[in-house]
Amino acid sequence: MFTPLVFRRLSLALFAALGLFIAFTFFQHGISNDEEVQHIYGRLLLDFYSSGFTDKSAFEYRNLFLYGGLFDLIAALLEHILPIWVWDMRHLLSALFGLAGIVAAYKIARRLGDERAGFFTVLLLAITGAWSGVMFTHTKDVPFATCMTWALYYTMLVIETLPRPPLRLSVKLGIAVGCALGLRIGGAFAVIYLLLLLGLAGLVNATSWKARVSYWLNSLIRLVPTGIAAFILMAVFWPWGVMSPDHPLLAAKSFSHFAFNMLTIMDGRVMPIGDVPRYYLPAYLLVRLPEVFLLGLAGLAAVAALHLDKLSAHRGKLLPWLAVLIAALFPIMFNVIDKPALYNGIRHFTFVVPPIAVLAGLGLSLSWDALHRWPRVRRGLGIACAALCLLTVTTLWRLHPYEYIYYNNLAGTMAEAEEEWEGDYWSSSLREAADILEKEISSKPKRDADGNIVPYLVAVCAENIQGTAYLDQRFSVTKNWEAADFYLSTTNMGCDDVMKGNIIGEVERMGVVLAVVKDRRQLLAHQRKPRIPVTTH
Repeated sequence: MFTPLVFRRLSLALFAALGLFIAFTFFQHGISNDEEVQHIYGRLLLDFYSSGFTDKSAFEYRNLFLYGGLFDLIAALLEHILPIWVWDMRHLLSALFGLAGIVAAYKIARRLGDERAGFFTVLLLAITGAWSGVMFTHTKDVPFATCMTWALYYTMLVIETLPRPPLRLSVKLGIAVGCALGLRIGGAFAVIYLLLLLGLAGLVNATSWKARVSYWLNSLIRLVPTGIAAFILMAVFWPWGVMSPDHPLLAAKSFSHFAFNMLTIMDGRVMPIGDVPRYYLPAYLLVRLPEVFLLGLAGLAAVAALHLDKLSAHRGKLLPWLAVLIAALFPIMFNVIDKPALYNGIRHFTFVVPPIAVLAGLGLSLSWDALHRWPRVRRGLGIACAALCLLTVTTLWRLHPYEYIYYNNLAGTMAEAEEEWEGDYWSSSLREAADILEKEISSKPKRDADGNIVPYLVAVCAENIQGTAYLDQRFSVTKNWEAADFYLSTTNMGCDDVMKGNIIGEVERMGVVLAVVKDRRQLLAHQRKPRIPVTTH
């Protein structure tokens, strides 16, 4: 009944549904905390090129020069072309990158397994809030993850054709790696994967050390176009990165050991971002991925354990599998060992989600095959998976458009999860909070002592742009919080406790308050001072 053709059609239908989801919802998401500075960086990079390389303001703007500007440069170009509000345009562009990442994961899963595994992989990513929810607003993390997933796909193809990969394939791999490096220095992970697999390929496919050395040399020669293509694209999108040989190393060192005064929370424990435990990332992955996702990983582990004795008979297929395993596990192991400062859950490691989804999709497919002798058990597995998927989709529906705050039931109820893990860290709910404020005082203008209408002062516990972008001319966002008439804040990390006021509106999903609107007009002077939020548990 469910032939490969049927699963292929199901995958295409799911891609079409995702496309419609993007088209009808991209304008519902709020501006993220870093988005303004990222877009300014894109504009400055555009100035660098349009000035004939003389305007170097981009390389003096905050610390953005440590990043590549692929996405931001494209967004800055499209800003002059598309008749869409710039912030909505960025969210649309980011979501399209996210969709392209799912396509890459589908192609990987289908190559390692079959159409069924490919469909399961697409389904898993579609219902994972840490992918389908973040792909609108995580305009640095998702495009990078997508480029890394395509780099993984072409790495698999290249490894299968060593020591003489076709020139076309070598260039495609270079394009994918170059685009990843054109976003952040973490694209070097793709280079590490390639070199590790090249070394393993020589050990597996050659029988003597002389033959292995020859294998490695021939492979490296054939991969020279990969390096050239990657370097060119890296230079285009991250010009600062190639202006000095030590710049990539400085960027890598900066991101590996950066630290600033900021707190994060994990399972109810509040801590400085430099003091997170080594298991911070694995713990967040465990509660951020849907239950059916984890079931697929468990199934893969079980099937692998039961068939270890047959691995030697499939040596030709081991390297592509190892490619995905390395892409999924190496960054996590690196994080556990290196212990860098972390916050916002898995945000900075979003690029591990697609390869993990591939493994989970393959796990579900292989588990189904392994249970062919026990039809009742297999039927039970199918029902369980369908029920878990329905549960996750229902939760995402109820959270919309804040799917990115999704946690599975291992984190407890949604109310418990939002209390004990990072919630709306991107302050996306402030868009809805601003709408509430406008409606609340639509007929109540503020007047000064002379009776003239003046704007209400609004304090925003986020970047100012996350208020000014949505509030009309009756409001003015101020940095003088004590003088503010109103206060807009998310509830993440106790930000709503910083300023007093009468709550006149709330953004709520599933019984969880994500943002509040506070009226401060009646407060006395001593009540207007900021206070330290209550974030300890």
